[in-house]
Amino acid sequence: MEFKDIAELMITKDSSDLFIRVGSTIKARIYSEVIEVSDHVMSQEDVQNLLKEVVPEAVSNDLNLKKSCEFAVWYKENWRFRFGVFYQRNSLAMCIRKIDLRIPSFEDISLPPEVLERFCGQRRGIVLLTGITGSGKSTTIASMMEYMNINQGKHLLTIEEPIEFTFHDKKAIINQRELGEDVHSYSDALRQFAMHSPDVIFIGQIRDEETCYAALTAAETGVLVLSTLHTVNAAATVERIINFFPPHKHSFILTQLSTLLKGVICMRLLPRSDGKGLVPAYEIMTSSPSVSRLLRENKHWEIPKYIASGEIYGMNTFDQSLLKLVTEKHITTELALEYADKKEEMEMNLRNKGLL
Repeated sequence: MEFKDIAELMITKDSSDLFIRVGSTIKARIYSEVIEVSDHVMSQEDVQNLLKEVVPEAVSNDLNLKKSCEFAVWYKENWRFRFGVFYQRNSLAMCIRKIDLRIPSFEDISLPPEVLERFCGQRRGIVLLTGITGSGKSTTIASMMEYMNINQGKHLLTIEEPIEFTFHDKKAIINQRELGEDVHSYSDALRQFAMHSPDVIFIGQIRDEETCYAALTAAETGVLVLSTLHTVNAAATVERIINFFPPHKHSFILTQLSTLLKGVICMRLLPRSDGKGLVPAYEIMTSSPSVSRLLRENKHWEIPKYIASGEIYGMNTFDQSLLKLVTEKHITTELALEYADKKEEMEMNLRNKGLL
């Protein structure tokens, strides 16, 4: 099977990810469920031929030395496919992620435009998008970047691994740096950023103390920093950031977060009740006076109750988002109960609204 066959299969099936393994049929993730999409059993030769077709020469050395590699391949005008290739049980396997390069608007991604516009309008600080892999973080970041590109005369700088969405300059100028191609590491890029005079920096992922500290420092100097983390809610996001650092630095980091953390959007994509795709459920935390105080006082475990009562600041919890989705008939009551953080409270709210 050639790459174009794989690409067309994913586009036709509206698959977000496709899985290939020696000795197995081809499976794909379609609306969160992994199903078989071809009964052809992939041989070692099949997988190696596919790799020969698509893998860059420099990356093939990583596969030989590190037993894994990542790269991206363009297809036609609107598609890019990100490959993660690795060994398992001494044979080749890969996951292919489909990226639609048509950048959606805030309305297209079903997130509140007024909140995203407010985040995009910040002069400095940090805004974090969190959630599991495939929850819509990259698409939301791209939507925010394109909004600023259209509406703001700024310099936007991205540091990505690898580059996913690509942008064409409009009112803004956008420079995109890919790890391994344009710069060696996140830390190198963040040490250099002051010489490049950005107004906004997108860091693909904050994954360690060095990158986190550099992001906070950049925000302090007057830059808006956008980034992602693999955390499930706002309180866990704050805890993850704190735990990047040794205990003697926690007080200092919390003080920085209390002034610099402008917002956290935590996302989960859920199957629509009509079977036509996915819809986001989301928790939003903004920098209200109460949230800033909780951060300074290291009481991040109290954040959820302030989010629940923070509608005036554009905040809402996952369960509030789920209840809204059920009310608007975007998801089923069964799905809302399955994903609810507080199931008994969700059941009571559904009954009160006559939805259960």
